[in-house]
Order: sequence, then C-alpha cells, then structure tokens
Amino acid sequence: MKAVILTIGDEILIGQILNTNSSWIAEKINLMGIEIIEMISVSDKREHIHKTLDRYEGQVDLIICTGGLGPTSDDITKMAITEYFETDLVENREVLEDIYTLFQKRGMKVTEPNVKQAMVPATCKILRNPSGTAPGMWFERTGTIFVFLPGVPYEMMDIFNNSLTQEISRRIDNTIMAHQTVLTQGIPESYLAEMIKNWESSLPGNIKLAYLPKPGIVRLRLTGVGNNRKKLELQLQEEISKLKMLIPEDIFGFNEDTLEKLVGDLLRERKKTLSTAESCTGGNIARLITCVPGSSDYYYGSVIAYSDTIKIDKLGVPLQVIQQYGAVSAEVVQKMAQGVIRYFQTDYAVATSGIAGPGGGTSEKPVGTTWIAVASRDKCISKRYSFGEHRGRNIEKASITALNMLRKLILGLSIK
Repeated sequence: MKAVILTIGDEILIGQILNTNSSWIAEKINLMGIEIIEMISVSDKREHIHKTLDRYEGQVDLIICTGGLGPTSDDITKMAITEYFETDLVENREVLEDIYTLFQKRGMKVTEPNVKQAMVPATCKILRNPSGTAPGMWFERTGTIFVFLPGVPYEMMDIFNNSLTQEISRRIDNTIMAHQTVLTQGIPESYLAEMIKNWESSLPGNIKLAYLPKPGIVRLRLTGVGNNRKKLELQLQEEISKLKMLIPEDIFGFNEDTLEKLVGDLLRERKKTLSTAESCTGGNIARLITCVPGSSDYYYGSVIAYSDTIKIDKLGVPLQVIQQYGAVSAEVVQKMAQGVIRYFQTDYAVATSGIAGPGGGTSEKPVGTTWIAVASRDKCISKRYSFGEHRGRNIEKASITALNMLRKLILGLSIK
C-alpha cells in the first residue's frame, strides 16, 4: 500500500508552527507496512486542496490529510472536500452528541460554531473524535482512500489510535514492517560508520540501516520487512546482539529510551540521590532530569554556578584554584561536583563548566571547550570535550554527555 501525507494550513507554510503531525503519522503507518511516497503541505485555499487531491486520486492507495477542520472562518477544509466529493453537508447526530458530551464534561456551554461541527459531508464515514469537536472523515473513490483529520495533534492522535488504525488494517496486505532503534552516545556519525561497516555490509537483504544523528547522539534504526512479525523481530534482535559485541559501551539504550530516564531508573533501583552544579549548561541538565515523572525520588536540586562568585560561595571552589587554572578546567569542575554533593548531601553529582559561545574563546580554550565532572562520595572523574561553535548545540551536547558519563559511573563502566 502506498500513501501520501498532506497537511493543510498557512501557519505551517510560513513556519509559524512545526509540522509534527506528518512525522507522527508517517511513523505509525510505516510500522503497519505502508510505504510513504510523499509528504506535502498546502495553503488554506480550495484550489490548492483540490489540485493536490486530484494529483494523487487513483495514483496512491491512501491519502491522510490533517488541518483546517476547526470551527473558525479560516478553516475551510470541510467545505473544500464537500465540493471535491460533490456532496452536501448534513447534521450527524452522533457527532452532535459527542460535542455536547465533551462540553458537559468540561463544564462549558456549547456555542453555535461548535454545533456546526456536527455538519459533515453526507457521503463520508465518520471517525469519532473523543477529544474535540471536529470528527475525522473517510472517503473512498477511484481506488484511493481519503482520510481527513483535525490538525490539533492530540485530537488527531486519539482518532488515529481509537478507530483509524483498525480501518486501515483491514485493507492492507500481509507485508509486515518492524523497527528497532539502537541509541549511541559519544561517537561521531562518521567514526561510528567506520567501526560497524563490516556488520552493516553483512545485514540480511530484508533489513536496512539508517543513521539518525542529533546533538550528542547517533540513533541506528534497523528496519526489517517480512510476513511473520515474530520471526522478523527475532531476526532484528539477532543483528542487534552482533552490534552490541562491536560497541558494547557506546550503546546506552534502545527505541524510546532517554538518558535522563535511564539514569533515574538506575538511581531509584539503588536508592541513591543526585544533585547538579551547572555553569555553561545553565540548568539544562536539571531540566532534563526533572522532565522525568517521579524524579523527586532521587533528584535533590541544582546550583547554577554561572559566575565565579557562586562557584566560590555556594560550592566551595577555592579562589586560588580558579585563578590558577581558570573557571573552565578539570580542577574547577571537580571541585564543583564535590561541592554540590556536600551542599545537598547526595550520593552522586554532575558538574559542567565551559565556553558555550559564540564569544569568549581563546587559542588555548576555543569556543566549545567544556569540562564535565561526575562524582560519587568517593570518586570524581572529569573529562574535556570540544563540542563546536554553536551555542545551543554545545549546551545540548554537554548535557547529554554529562548524563551518559553519570550512567557509566553508576554502572562502573569506563569513561574514556
């Protein structure tokens, strides 16, 4: 089955909002074995919507569209598709009941624009929306399935998960697609490719590898195609086992794992606590840690020691150490980590000090130079990194690297 994903809305074309819907839908239908041949965004104009639907009708099996189904005057998708399918709007009692039920739960009054959301094209199949007023709509013509979903992400996701998945599954063939993602940290993409090139070249013909880099992390996504899910997943696991033997200490997780969640799990399992002392990362490590639900079980707090005064007064870094070695140094970052352990009385600590940029660098310590320390009550390890010249990426890379260093310290792994 071949599919096109279409987003409708001027706000996407002008960069006002990010098109997260398309990537989410693509991942979902790809796992169902559907081949996505194109993703498109068009404006809120009837002629653009009609031309795009014309282009793919009869050429692909499935078109999934999001956006333009709201109750305001700028949402014209429903009228455009009513015209396209040469039908009329009629009131749907189920949709109207869903709207009244939703507003009753929220303690709100239903307005006339909300009631109009129950007017839907007469020839469509309704996909009920448990989270909003705009239902999804399903049409079939000339061998193509057309699905129209609201652009609000959580509404679109609810309709997709509650009803659309089942409808699509009934119409696809027996081809199965499975993914496994291996998460690595600390190896640049080109170095990693060289290290695993023999393994990659020996992958079975039905398994493909994709490199998906982001600041501080390279994801290795294995995609397998077959007709038996259990056998396919076993085949993927066998290949991952081979990869683990090649880069055992560079793999930190799989699929949706995050370093902040993995570190939190390790601390909780061991009944240990953590604090952070951040200079160049400005609290970003603390933000990542506290994004994990339940992080109060093990995380005590942070000192954002952006100035030397705070390093001295709050963390106990001696002035002479800063004067002798500079704020961006092994000696200072180690004192920061040890100081924040004393300050919060925690079992572990992370500390960062660096030159995030774009200014402040020297020939000896160029922009991107970052020292990171991780410490326990009886051990402290620091390491220097050169992350580059982009301030935002430097902060992100330093934060991710610090969490992985901490993970390795807790597990007793070497920190190279």
